Amino acid sequence: MQAEERTADEPVAEGAEGIDAPAEGASPTIRVGDRLKAAREERGLTLDQVADETKVPRRHLQSIEANDFASLPARTYALGFSRNYARAVGLDEDETAEGVRRELEDGEVERAYRRETKFEPGDPARVPSRGLVFLSIVALVLLIVGGYTFYRTFFAPGTGPGSIIDRPESSSAPRQAAAAPRASQAAPAAPTGPVVFTALMDDTWVKFYDGDGNQLMQKQMAKGESYTVPADAKDPQVWTGRPYALAITVGGKPVPKLSEKDEIVKDVSVTPQALTDRANATPVPSPSAPSASAPATSPT
Repeated sequence: MQAEERTADEPVAEGAEGIDAPAEGASPTIRVGDRLKAAREERGLTLDQVADETKVPRRHLQSIEANDFASLPARTYALGFSRNYARAVGLDEDETAEGVRRELEDGEVERAYRRETKFEPGDPARVPSRGLVFLSIVALVLLIVGGYTFYRTFFAPGTGPGSIIDRPESSSAPRQAAAAPRASQAAPAAPTGPVVFTALMDDTWVKFYDGDGNQLMQKQMAKGESYTVPADAKDPQVWTGRPYALAITVGGKPVPKLSEKDEIVKDVSVTPQALTDRANATPVPSPSAPSASAPATSPT
């Protein structure tokens, strides 16, 4: 019986019953970016060489190796770029893509948790002090009173002296009649013709779909490649992460790009009318208006 007794200080033998020892051959989980980086270094490749082979920008490859998939333009880019990287360094593409999906899901859960715990209403450190609230109310009241006084002084009717000369009411009729033809001339004609998108850069990913979500086309367009939106498509829309790399024409006439920035645009209508309206909304310099004293003339 004495042989079975142990003192409190006696070490327990490794593998003894009741002790959870790590399984033989077990290794910690290696993240996707770390596996890709290790495979690249094992092959003696640099990031620039991988970028040339995969056509993936170097900054995106750095984000992948750092497991920072949230910084990539979109989920589709994260999966596609990681597949290309895995193919270049000899890793399994499907296994790599699955690992990226898990990374993205874990990141979304963490960001959601941070949003929920970012602000607690009962936290005194985050609640404005009473003095600050009082000063804000006083400033708001002063702003309202000042705005009302300014309006009463300069814009309220009947506050200024009356006109010495009585203007006939009918004098405004010729001006209104002359303005009518100008308004009719300013109305633009309804846009017609096919809508064509042309890629200005290689590997420009873009997806077209109709208003019901049915896919019309999805691919990585090569430089100079064009796509014509079907004329019978119901409310066609576009989704891309490179709006600046897509030139657009409506009926053969160029219209402004969807954006000049490196950003994701999604659910943007690409009907001829919608694209033309975007073009008309672009501010352009206009001629100075004629002076009020000049007589109104009808357009020739």
